[in-house]
Amino acid sequence: MNREMIIVLDFGGQYNQLIARRVRECHVYCEVHPHTMTLEQIKELNPKGIIFTGGPNSVYGEDSPTYQKEIFELGVPILGICYGSQLMAHILGGKVETAPVSEYGKTEVDVNTSSVIFEGVSEKTICWMSHTDYIAEAPAGFKVVASTPVCPVAAMECPEKKFYATQFHPEVMHTQEGITMLSNFVYKVCGCSGDWKMDSFVESTIEQLREKIGDGKVLCALSGGVDSSVAAVMLAKAVGKQLTCVFVDHGLLRKNEGDEVAAVFGPDGPYDLNFVRVNAQERFYSKLAGVTEPEAKRKIIGEEFIRVFEEEAKKIGAVDFLVQGTIYPDVIESGLGKSAVIKSHHNVGGLPDYVDFKEIIEPLRLLFKDEVRNAGRELGIPEYLVSRQPFPGPGLGIRIIGEVTEEKVHIVQDADYIYREEIAKAGVDKDLGQYFAALTNMRSVGVMGDGRTYDYAIALRAVTTSDFMTAESAHIPWEVLEKVTNRIVNEVKGVNRVLYDCTGKPPATIEFE
Repeated sequence: MNREMIIVLDFGGQYNQLIARRVRECHVYCEVHPHTMTLEQIKELNPKGIIFTGGPNSVYGEDSPTYQKEIFELGVPILGICYGSQLMAHILGGKVETAPVSEYGKTEVDVNTSSVIFEGVSEKTICWMSHTDYIAEAPAGFKVVASTPVCPVAAMECPEKKFYATQFHPEVMHTQEGITMLSNFVYKVCGCSGDWKMDSFVESTIEQLREKIGDGKVLCALSGGVDSSVAAVMLAKAVGKQLTCVFVDHGLLRKNEGDEVAAVFGPDGPYDLNFVRVNAQERFYSKLAGVTEPEAKRKIIGEEFIRVFEEEAKKIGAVDFLVQGTIYPDVIESGLGKSAVIKSHHNVGGLPDYVDFKEIIEPLRLLFKDEVRNAGRELGIPEYLVSRQPFPGPGLGIRIIGEVTEEKVHIVQDADYIYREEIAKAGVDKDLGQYFAALTNMRSVGVMGDGRTYDYAIALRAVTTSDFMTAESAHIPWEVLEKVTNRIVNEVKGVNRVLYDCTGKPPATIEFE
């Protein structure tokens, strides 16, 4: 593939995939790779530019990730961010020291706008800092192009060799002109033309799928969520009736969702698919009985999914490929090189060791969520399906803290339905990235009528986010929360208390488990 590409080398930073997203927003294809990637592998990919990510380490730590000096001899432009900037300074002979004052959060930075990286940026601009060490002295041949009162080298450059470094994070939204800086690097330094467009991705992916599958039989894991729906329609367009979509109703879906999925993808829906609905509620509930640990629940649900697919595949006959709606954040969050594993995704890290298919196909594996939605629009999938809020693969299994039982599933389904209904009625859903009700494992004393109750507490969650990498708790109008609370306590048996989650991501994840 001759597509122009920027490589993000991951040194353990929490924003690794956010950098890739931002580069793609500039219409340039970008991939994240572990810092253990060899020089040979980098050369093979022939990138137009390389970005070093941040990371929690000090360049002087014994086990700190590093890279061989030869990367700076490839003739490829390099941008170092945070730890990546310190690493660049360290390898090329500059000085990195523990900063007398750590900087964390929004910081005003003085920038030299004659630097190509800062073209079109204000001379004083707000950037997001997060560091304990800093560059005390830039390497020979480098010029300092940004600073703060306590950080002498907030950015540096060596334009002759096309090396640039920022101590702050241009990729996060808190850096107000960060997109301009990244765009300058991608276009003005790396010389990219910006050929990464969704229509060409959809077209070429369908073509590749057709070629790869040939006359093979394909089984698609259809959950009815955005990712698997887009994957299913893509496959239907590629191979038509060679595709069978299996929808496993594991009893952990939102209220009425099983029937809604069947209405869209079943025989009466607009798509020419072989559609099989498997009602496997009891099977999942019995496997989850007594299990309280979140990772264990994810693994069990993931494994059971595969087992159900295998059984359905046997009924169909020989099946060559299994299709899954895995997307890029799933791949990265499930562990890339040395990055921390935040959680196993049931269709990546949670896969069992043995899968009874020749090969797994993941056509959306390289896409972020907003790109998946755009691909869905390109494919002509209805907007109400494409713009649906994300729903996790393990479903309500990870919105129920502790053991999953049928009774708890019904409680959270009913509470969630009320919450979503009132949010939509109030018209505040348009600004929300994700919102749902979860069931805590907490029971507390309450009073209903003249009697004392000892029932569960429901937690409501709503976040605003542009990318699901970071998120802020949404400010839902108090009267809406009040109405939701009254309805849940009065209409949902087993609940006597409703809480609202005010935590952002980080430090929390969006889901509860």
